[in-house]
Amino acid sequence: MTGILQGKTAVVTGASRGIGYAVSKALAAEGAHIIAVARTIGGLEELDDEIKAAGGSATLVPLDLKDADGLDRMGAALFERWKKLDILVANAGILGRLTPLGHLEPKEWDEVLAVNVTANWRLIRSFDPLLRASDGGRAVFITSGAAGACRAYWGSYSVTKAALDALAKTYAAECNATNVKVNLVNPGPLRTALRARAWPGEDAETVAHPAEFAAAMIDLVRPETDTSGAMYEFEDGTLKLSS
Repeated sequence: MTGILQGKTAVVTGASRGIGYAVSKALAAEGAHIIAVARTIGGLEELDDEIKAAGGSATLVPLDLKDADGLDRMGAALFERWKKLDILVANAGILGRLTPLGHLEPKEWDEVLAVNVTANWRLIRSFDPLLRASDGGRAVFITSGAAGACRAYWGSYSVTKAALDALAKTYAAECNATNVKVNLVNPGPLRTALRARAWPGEDAETVAHPAEFAAAMIDLVRPETDTSGAMYEFEDGTLKLSS
């Protein structure tokens, strides 16, 4: 590791497992202080133990992203302690029930919308001033190929990921004249709990581990990164601009 993120602060949502867990470890290994956000306290504590054992540091934030007031309080707390935020990795998301659109209960639709879209808007609302206060704020939103695939029965997930894409691209356009760079990443098939729910018969060994993706993610949050408003795909161990 090169320590290229030494002195940086990084918020990672959905940090208690899967992609968020792996990205948190990768950023910490490069010197970033991780503000790890998730609902699962046990997973956060395990992450904290691993980061500290490797010589890194973390602040744990047990929080349900549907808690709008909690997100606002987190922004205020970050300002009070650090005055800025260097990196945001908006990773948390839920699959929702795979079923025909007409079979979804309103409360199911509302929950997927709340986590996959509204929570990310609240993160922008809360953290935008902090990212702008950094000399090189970097925001990365984790999306999915489902946003464009529009498979039958994947309605709530596809629709909310498509909305997330529009949200992130709009935010990127609004940051054009600032030091903040905003990008989207589709990690593709990875060995995660969400993937296992979506494809229950799949052999997990046939898809990449989140740690491989996390290693590639470092390039997008480096201070030298100039790209903004782009979509990246994770393929063959690297991030590639989507055509």
